[in-house]
Amino acid sequence: MLYDTEDKKKFLKANLSQKRYQHSLNVAAECRKLAEKYGEDPDKAYFAGLLHDICKELPADEQLELVEKSGFTVCREELETRSLWHGIAGAYFVKTKFGVEDIDILNAIRFHTVGRAGMSRLEEIVYLGDLISADRDYKDVDRMRKVTYTSLNSAMLEAFAFSIRSVVKKGGVIPICTVEGYNFYNRLRTDKKSGK
Repeated sequence: MLYDTEDKKKFLKANLSQKRYQHSLNVAAECRKLAEKYGEDPDKAYFAGLLHDICKELPADEQLELVEKSGFTVCREELETRSLWHGIAGAYFVKTKFGVEDIDILNAIRFHTVGRAGMSRLEEIVYLGDLISADRDYKDVDRMRKVTYTSLNSAMLEAFAFSIRSVVKKGGVIPICTVEGYNFYNRLRTDKKSGK
């Protein structure tokens, strides 16, 4: 099978806490459902969802080392925010450790926390699958789930707004790609309303 998940599950089980491993399984299952709804490859979506947090519990210095080695374009705000390193580190890790060359899967892992403008369908699915997985219980999660299964574009706009509000509340910095992502999905909505 192209997306062999059994050995990946073993790896995750051995390298993540039980809670993070369960979260990874939940996100993978959510991504499969979203892929089936929105016409993306369900196996590929499951695979990307399963691996999205692969580096989340690595020590900070190891995460940073992977980020610096990755060769990905990383903005200053991402470098200043430790909680964002795992996506970049994870994409590089999956590429080098598991030989995953599919740029769509790598981008889905790389951008699952920060988002960006012009995300692929798979990237959107992993971004939203992470936000609405079965273990999530923040205040508006049920509404977010409803929107996600109604319209991907509306869900992405809401998700970006939610993410930006959370960061502002905590006094954090907002990566350029997140702002660009918000603007991109906001324009889609505005263009749709004005019939462009």
